[in-house]
Amino acid sequence: MRRSAMLPMPERLTCGGCALHPLCLPSGLDQVALEQLDSIITRPPPTPRGKHLFRAGDPFRALLAIHTGSVKTGVLSEEGDESVTGFYLPGDLVGLDAIHAGRHASHALALESTSTCEIPFGHLEDLIATTPTLGRRLMRIMSHSMGAEAELLTQLARNTAEQRLAAFLCSLALRLRERGFPDREFVLTLSRHDMGSYLGLALETVSRLFSRFQQQGLIALCGKRVAIKQLDTLQERAGLSRASGWITGADQSPRAARIRS
Repeated sequence: MRRSAMLPMPERLTCGGCALHPLCLPSGLDQVALEQLDSIITRPPPTPRGKHLFRAGDPFRALLAIHTGSVKTGVLSEEGDESVTGFYLPGDLVGLDAIHAGRHASHALALESTSTCEIPFGHLEDLIATTPTLGRRLMRIMSHSMGAEAELLTQLARNTAEQRLAAFLCSLALRLRERGFPDREFVLTLSRHDMGSYLGLALETVSRLFSRFQQQGLIALCGKRVAIKQLDTLQERAGLSRASGWITGADQSPRAARIRS
């Protein structure tokens, strides 16, 4: 029987009681600050698979912390072609890039039924004014996001297709482990087309590399289920000494697929 990696939703979810809070905005806050943050957060009904959390051009009103499910972000060209810019897992914050302009430059789409915690940014700014620890935490999250963006661009510029996909799988395994999810066998709900868009690879290249990795015994595939059989070798193929979080937003955003185990 397959066990979902999604966390159960208690009747009254609180930041302090959430298993993901060490990875999310509340990390490092004392009990008083946790309660203050929790008082401004709203938790709307889950967003169904295939529905938007927001669209490009929408006014920016709140940061979204993913509690269950996963999200991809992307932008559309004038011709309507989508470029995938991010994959987010539970514990990640979505919408940071809209703070400056006050509007979302990209869209966010639920890859499955996804529950979020909405953090109204105006209220968050007021709270930061009286809670310096919260402001420092937000700055660290934003700094990490910027650094991960730069690292991703470097990887795309200098790495081979094989290295990109191997690094993607290694980082994904790391992020799952950090969240307490099984990290050696999981189901990807993002399509290979989306994965290729994110990694700067053609769909045919992604499919060919998955087949190659399977033939070489690095992974096993069954539909969308991926089992990592030789993580150390996969890390070597990625040019990593260990699984690193170069996927944009790792540790705070993720940019990864919806995972089930």
